[in-house]
Amino acid sequence: MSDTIESQLFTKIKKAGRGSLFFIDSFASLGNAKAVNKGLERLVLADKLQRVSPGIYVRPVEDALLGNVLPSIDEIAVAISKRDKARIVPTGSYAMYKLGLTTQVPMNIVYYTDGSARKIKIGKQTITFKKASAKSVSAIGEISKLAIQALRTIGKDKVSEEEIQKIKEVLKKEKPFHLMHDLKLAPVWIRKLISAPDTQTRND
Repeated sequence: MSDTIESQLFTKIKKAGRGSLFFIDSFASLGNAKAVNKGLERLVLADKLQRVSPGIYVRPVEDALLGNVLPSIDEIAVAISKRDKARIVPTGSYAMYKLGLTTQVPMNIVYYTDGSARKIKIGKQTITFKKASAKSVSAIGEISKLAIQALRTIGKDKVSEEEIQKIKEVLKKEKPFHLMHDLKLAPVWIRKLISAPDTQTRND
């Protein structure tokens, strides 16, 4: 199949390395969307490629013990955001999970985005991109943006001292500039809570 669309697709896929995610428009230079889609489906049938979700493909990483390892939810979400040139921020129970405030992995994982709102099914889980204001996706710290969203989810009057201390401990790993930048975007109560000394009694 030296000159087929499949061979051209697979050549590009192999160059990118295992674990790389691809969309139909990743191969726009090789043909129209219909031809590319058919070529990708044939590669899936030949076990050269795996479909993660409609329109999203990967050549899985191979592990001796685990077999094929698919990209994580975060890797998929980031790949989609890069394709769409959009910013995203994990929110809700997923932000809490990533911070270690809960061990329960949510089935519906929500990201704020300044791109298009959409839902994508990944196995038994769903990634929901929820349209939000520019301010909501302007945080730059990987940890501080999670902390702000986690606290918003828990609520001003429901957050426990244990949760506060855990968040403060994790935030010690954040870059100071990123933390200062992101706190300016946070609600006043979150700003005060995170900035307060550990010995200070929390107040509203």
